[in-house]
Amino acid sequence: MSPQDAPLIDLARRYWLPVYRPRELVLDHGVGARLWDTQGRDYLDFGAGIAVNSLGHQDPDLLAALTAQAHKLWHSSNVFYTEPPLKLARELVEVSGFAERVFLCNSGAEANEAAIKLVRRWAAAQGRDAGRRTIVTFRGSFHGRTLATVTATAQPKYQEGYEPLPGGFRYIEFNDVEALQMAFAHDDVAAVMVEPVQGEGGVRPAAPGFLKQVREQCDRHGALLVLDEIQCGMGRTGTLFAHVQDDVAPDIVTLAKALGAGFPIGAMLAGPKVAQTMQVGAHGSTFGGNPLAAAVARVALAKLGSPAVLLNVERQANELRASLAAIDADLGLFDEVRGRGLMLGAALAAPHRGKAGAILDVAAAHGVLLLQAGPDVLRLLPPLTITDEELAEGLQRLRAAFTDFLATPAGDTP
Repeated sequence: MSPQDAPLIDLARRYWLPVYRPRELVLDHGVGARLWDTQGRDYLDFGAGIAVNSLGHQDPDLLAALTAQAHKLWHSSNVFYTEPPLKLARELVEVSGFAERVFLCNSGAEANEAAIKLVRRWAAAQGRDAGRRTIVTFRGSFHGRTLATVTATAQPKYQEGYEPLPGGFRYIEFNDVEALQMAFAHDDVAAVMVEPVQGEGGVRPAAPGFLKQVREQCDRHGALLVLDEIQCGMGRTGTLFAHVQDDVAPDIVTLAKALGAGFPIGAMLAGPKVAQTMQVGAHGSTFGGNPLAAAVARVALAKLGSPAVLLNVERQANELRASLAAIDADLGLFDEVRGRGLMLGAALAAPHRGKAGAILDVAAAHGVLLLQAGPDVLRLLPPLTITDEELAEGLQRLRAAFTDFLATPAGDTP
């Protein structure tokens, strides 16, 4: 931490609820996949704000949309119509291939909260009592921080101390077909909620054919399929919607993060089975679908689904995988690199497990901003528009960082 940054960081220590532990640098501005801190040091952004800044920083089309709408109308509430959210809803339905209706909100947690409520309301409309409205989720999942979504998140570390948790959730192992079949044994399942690629759980993709098995079980037992694409959707895995690669048709999809490309927005897309379930007064959001967020999201959606961006994802993902493999061949740092598209997790080899946070510190010192997915996995989520030059420079810095890490006591093998 520089002396100049100390007063700002002291503000966080004094005034923020201490639920975060940021790296001790203060970011100031960014362009493309590059960021600068208040001291003028530059960084290659391989985290994209946790898969949010998928079009990089200061995208001119996003800036133009935001500026134009800022000069017209910021907020009106859903008591009145405004143009941007109406057109955004239509565009989401058109590109989804399954949805009929859209609920707009402000975050991924809100989108998942809406999905949970929609499942429960749908089950009630089917005549199911409260004991037959169970939602199945998977260990390693992450669905949000509200009380319902953190309960849906089948990771005890996020739930500890918040008991009593809401009932009606059942946890099973991810990619386990037998466990999936057994989950329906009690005839009480209203929905299965699943990420096509688990993010916080270690960047774990659904196994080939697994989501089809989920769809088949849902159809067999009269349950809904809810896909959480908050992190893996919007082009991140190489297609606009991740589940397209699994060849399944969902009933509900939740989106956020990249949909606003940095401006907070969330969306729940509802298919034919559930599109009419919620009527006036059943749910709502003061800020949901505000004109500023929707204007930006319309531009982001169009760009993220464009052939140019999706082709860049494929090309840069291949280069990133190949480069990580070359680095690992020299340094022996990883067990495996997994994921889809530009959503990759580098699982640390046994001698280095538990040290992901330490590696992130060294990477930042070398000018690369990474993420982790637990203590054992480095998570790489660069902007989908990252250029050849930005990726090459970032990888060069990353190799130097890994080499430095292995040469320090923190990188020593036990």
